[in-house]
Amino acid sequence: MSEAIGYAQLAAMVRAAAEEVRAHVPLLTKLDSVGGDGDHGITMARAMGLAEKAIEAEGTGQINALLTDVGWGIMGVDGGATGPLLGTLFMGMSDSVGDADALDTSGLAAALVAGLAALEKQTPARPGDKTLMDALVPAVTAVRDAADAGKSPAEALADAAEAAAKGAEATQKLQARFGRAKSIKEASIGSQDPGATSMSLLFRGFADACQ
Repeated sequence: MSEAIGYAQLAAMVRAAAEEVRAHVPLLTKLDSVGGDGDHGITMARAMGLAEKAIEAEGTGQINALLTDVGWGIMGVDGGATGPLLGTLFMGMSDSVGDADALDTSGLAAALVAGLAALEKQTPARPGDKTLMDALVPAVTAVRDAADAGKSPAEALADAAEAAAKGAEATQKLQARFGRAKSIKEASIGSQDPGATSMSLLFRGFADACQ
């Protein structure tokens, strides 16, 4: 992997994330069946399928356009908050990229920070609430720390994938405060959050594509 992520590498990252999600649909379905309606796995697979279609249709070769189109594509999926939240993340990342044709680790960190900031405007959920934020925030922090340490994008994403996985696993100890699972209160403790899990899968795909 080079010291910067270009258009082709970014497209490969999204495709790898889609494959990772599809490989874990049964797991996501099982987790979402605890306090939700059990459709998170299918919804995520559809969302990432729309992301892949957006990549195929995108012809500018520009990173910001790719992120925007992927975001809009994901927003087109039916199924609760998944589409709007993930779409907002990608579109927020696009806003920070500008005309850059490649992202070094600092640029990647800035994009993820911007994506997270956009998402924080759309949802009051924060780490500890048993949502995707429990995986996303540690992942973004890991990339930012990697940039400060002078690591490569591949190293940064490997760190992010590990942090996201740990964050998702830690949701087993939390009580859900958002979504359908909120209604089962203490009964949500002991089960891993599906949204945090799918977010960790995205970062695992991103990391794998860069190794």
